[in-house]
Amino acid sequence: MWLTSGTIEGEVVLLEPIARSHCEDLIAAVNDGQNWRLWYASVPSPEDMHAYVDKALAGMELGEIAYVVKTKHDNKVVGTTRFYDVKENHRRASIGYTWYSNSVRRTAVNTECKYLLMSHLFDTCNAMSLEFKTHFFNQASRAAIERLGAKLDGVLRSHQIMSDGSIRDTAVYSILAHEWPAVKNNLLAKLGKY
Repeated sequence: MWLTSGTIEGEVVLLEPIARSHCEDLIAAVNDGQNWRLWYASVPSPEDMHAYVDKALAGMELGEIAYVVKTKHDNKVVGTTRFYDVKENHRRASIGYTWYSNSVRRTAVNTECKYLLMSHLFDTCNAMSLEFKTHFFNQASRAAIERLGAKLDGVLRSHQIMSDGSIRDTAVYSILAHEWPAVKNNLLAKLGKY
């Protein structure tokens, strides 16, 4: 496997490979904010959490790695994130399926998670590029991706059929290897403010 799995530790968060034993903690985390009710987001409902975790574990066969996000000060699960759409032969992957409890929004959690994942991808695995994809109407996600330093590659029109039957246009962003040093400096500066 090109991407190595294992726990990734920062100052604020711990990214731990997802396991079925995390389901109850993830249900508690998703109930903080009920973000599965956002029509443009792909956040699992409490009832769908076991299937969500099973699908994340099945992705391991494709080289994907899903993590639960824990806050270090209390060891509490506050969300998930993952590497997916992994293309080992092209040294690229996507970061996504990210959602958090409302209690950790606008904290260092997302910034540090993205920093740790990007550092792993670029510094440890020597990636050429990474992608972020989100619903065209998910303005909060798009703004967060842009704050990280990713650039908009374009919009895939009629890209997916959502569970409610609506059609999703997907905004695709990327960060290239040669951009990583500047993005890294930006993220470290942001983390220094927390």
